[in-house]
Amino acid sequence: MVFNYPRARLSTSPARRLAAGLLLALCGSLAMAQALPSQSLPPEVEAALARARVPRDTLAALVVDAAPDPGGKGAPLLSYRADASVNPASVMKLVTTYAGLELLGPSFTWSTPVYVDGTIKDGVLQGNLVIQGKGDPKLVLERLWLLLRRVQSLGIQTIAGDIVLDRSAFLLAPHNPADFDGEPLRPQNAGPDALLINYKSVVMTFVPNLATGTASVSFDPPLAGVQLQTSVPLATGNNGCGDWRGALKADFLDPNRIAFNGSYAPACGEKSWAVAYIEPASHAERAVLGLWQEMGGKLTGRIREGRAPVGLKPTFELVSPTLAEIIRDTNKFSNNVMAQQLFLTLSQQRPPVAGPGGVGGGGLNVGVGSQEASRELVGNWWRERFGEQDLPVLDNGSGLSRSERVTPQGLARLLQTAYISGAMPEMMASLPITGIDGTLRRSRSRVSQGWAHLKSGTLRDATALAGYVHTISGRRLVVVAIINHPNAPAARPALEALVDWTVKEGNQ
Repeated sequence: MVFNYPRARLSTSPARRLAAGLLLALCGSLAMAQALPSQSLPPEVEAALARARVPRDTLAALVVDAAPDPGGKGAPLLSYRADASVNPASVMKLVTTYAGLELLGPSFTWSTPVYVDGTIKDGVLQGNLVIQGKGDPKLVLERLWLLLRRVQSLGIQTIAGDIVLDRSAFLLAPHNPADFDGEPLRPQNAGPDALLINYKSVVMTFVPNLATGTASVSFDPPLAGVQLQTSVPLATGNNGCGDWRGALKADFLDPNRIAFNGSYAPACGEKSWAVAYIEPASHAERAVLGLWQEMGGKLTGRIREGRAPVGLKPTFELVSPTLAEIIRDTNKFSNNVMAQQLFLTLSQQRPPVAGPGGVGGGGLNVGVGSQEASRELVGNWWRERFGEQDLPVLDNGSGLSRSERVTPQGLARLLQTAYISGAMPEMMASLPITGIDGTLRRSRSRVSQGWAHLKSGTLRDATALAGYVHTISGRRLVVVAIINHPNAPAARPALEALVDWTVKEGNQ
């Protein structure tokens, strides 16, 4: 894996001089946007804000051409409080994912090395199996199965030692998934982990069987040491599906037991439900051991945390999908923990740089990712790319934060830079398409359906849309619109109205 940090630096080559000229034009264009007086909002946007009872001055927005005018004279279609520093919610993922494309490259992959520390004879490993996590954001059940199947293909059926999980690639503060919104069972609240397995969640699948009067329940991944209720009674009567999750009366609070005290409606058919495991610190150990045992493997020792043996080469490595694929899942489905994994990887992959604290700059551990180091690295990248202006306030890089801040004109500059960069196809392809897929699949807009690639963001007091709008005339526009207000989610129609206005206005 190569950390391509120098890609973000301008040099004296002709291509870099051209890029530098375009960036200067971009800065000039957006400086003009900042200097312009605030425009009146489109009437349809004003009306939607009024219906939501959200003051107009809680909106910050900018609409500008995606490709900057080389002369720096292109005025924005709309600039309203574009220099306001606001909480962008999950739209902050645009900063993390574009920084990832520039610093790591779209073909970057994560590896999960596996070490056989011992000898293999007659299907028995006399020693330890070590799995070393290095931050793979997509080590889901299917890929964990492939990893363990590869272990078995080495001739190992019994491990007469321990399974050791090395999670030392990230330096993390203690994380309580209930801290953000009091909902620890939401998979969106899962914390990052160097060995993140299935997003620290368990997926339950319910299949009704009228003949037995029960619905079967399967659990992925199977969790070792957890008593799993594999069937639930079917509900009587024909009341439709309704609130099927509530009707199950699930009990997830005991880490050693998942139970249901209710029933399942036959009308629901097959349904799946993903919940975050209540004891996230033990999820990786339980998932690895549970799947190993389900595959027929045996362990005579125990599963535990530890370090990969120094000097021992990996027996094999499981390689992740490319970064270009990872950011599609991250942005289209607004996956918080995947964004945090990428954010931490940026510092985990940083090159050694001499600094006042020694190798690594400031004495930070090279090869170990931390939020502190990633905030510093992304901040430095922003300064090299865009200067001090509109420097974002970073926390964990996912937008699942009350403290992260950015300006609409800062995000617009990033989106314009991405549009004229070699990473444009990967960046644009990662964004949800209005009315088509991802978090915007259910968009109520008919004007912009299929014509906009936008990242959405929602917190209890913030709602946002940012990305690219295409028009029938072939024009490409950048739209950034963010509302910070206690009633912000109710004002999402105002942002959709602004996107629709942009589609129509851009055709003129």
